[in-house]
Amino acid sequence: MAKKENKIYIIDVTNRDGVQTSRLGLAKLQKTMINMYLNDMGIFQSEFGFPVTRHETNYLNANLELARMGVLKPIVLSGWIRAIKEDVEKACKLTKVENLNISISTSEQMIGGKFQGKYTKEDVIKEMAEAVSVARKHGIKILGVNAEDASRTKLDYLIKFARAAKKAGADRIRYCDTLGYDDPFTIYERIKALATEVKLPVELHCHNDLGMVVGVSVAGAKAAIDAGVDAYINTTVNGMGERAGNADLVSVILAIKYSSGFKGGRYILDERVKLSHAWKIAKYASYAFGVPIPINQPAVGANAFAHESGIHADGALKDRRNYELYDFEELGRGEPEIIDTGRQITAGEYSGIKGFRNVYDKLEIKFKDDKDATKILDLVRYANVHTQKPLTEDELRFIAKYPEIARKIFTMSP
Repeated sequence: MAKKENKIYIIDVTNRDGVQTSRLGLAKLQKTMINMYLNDMGIFQSEFGFPVTRHETNYLNANLELARMGVLKPIVLSGWIRAIKEDVEKACKLTKVENLNISISTSEQMIGGKFQGKYTKEDVIKEMAEAVSVARKHGIKILGVNAEDASRTKLDYLIKFARAAKKAGADRIRYCDTLGYDDPFTIYERIKALATEVKLPVELHCHNDLGMVVGVSVAGAKAAIDAGVDAYINTTVNGMGERAGNADLVSVILAIKYSSGFKGGRYILDERVKLSHAWKIAKYASYAFGVPIPINQPAVGANAFAHESGIHADGALKDRRNYELYDFEELGRGEPEIIDTGRQITAGEYSGIKGFRNVYDKLEIKFKDDKDATKILDLVRYANVHTQKPLTEDELRFIAKYPEIARKIFTMSP
């Protein structure tokens, strides 16, 4: 039998870590659309929320229903909880979640500074192992164990923690560079040692506090592959996330596809990833979060393919490879974008039936009668209350196509 080829997979955490960006957030419809776009893009997994947080319950179950319907497929939907058995029990009671990442702090700084005597280092391992065991008893299919602040955790203890996670039944260990403390060299050495010792697939969850998040993430993935295990890189769309953010989804994919250190076929990106969806998802996330894409953002920034200096412009016109590593067409860019500057009828929380039907007529979506249209209009009104933004065409299409799912997403039960 042929030996399994280790690969690099993407786990996007926009709907978990991205929404923890201070002062910002996403409505449940917007989180659902992010899941839809990630699925279309061929991303392996979306960490889609918090199963023990009550205001997430209806959204999570509605998205899991979309998965069972084959709409959110083949993407894996996973929840994030603390590595304590009470969270596992509550998550499985409130939702039909099938995949989980359970998290606990492992560094001396956090064991002392966060737990303040509640847990010893041995207690941390005991709590984690018990949570893993309970999750397995509840039928959780894919189970990752997160070592929070792994980059500031002594390596011998981190290996001990990961071995205990594997023994308890974990599928993966998530190495969290929670404060962006690692550099590409330190994370390579640490992941290489960890993966070699434990032989468990490694997730790289890195932050951008020192501005190295993409380099650190791909270096960690390279180390995992070199140690003979699969690598999973955590990303967010447009690098959203706490403080300085997480690893940008598109930048990570480009780094694996085009950086010199990944040539030669040894480091293989999940073949389902479609970079052609990059432009669309980046634009949507920018709109949903209300955060403009920086002009110099790799691949999707306004200046990513702009050339002004004489030498650069001349070189790019002669042969694009002179000054462009990759093609804008590959990212789904290049088509003209038409902006309507005349009359606009939008659908919102105070829309009437005539204007509403005009909006859907432009989308070539027809209703049987006014009663049918009014049912969707009510949902569109609720959606606008949630997002407080004009709805995008894809959001309007989603509501018309999956009205009962939309109704669940918009329903809050305090």
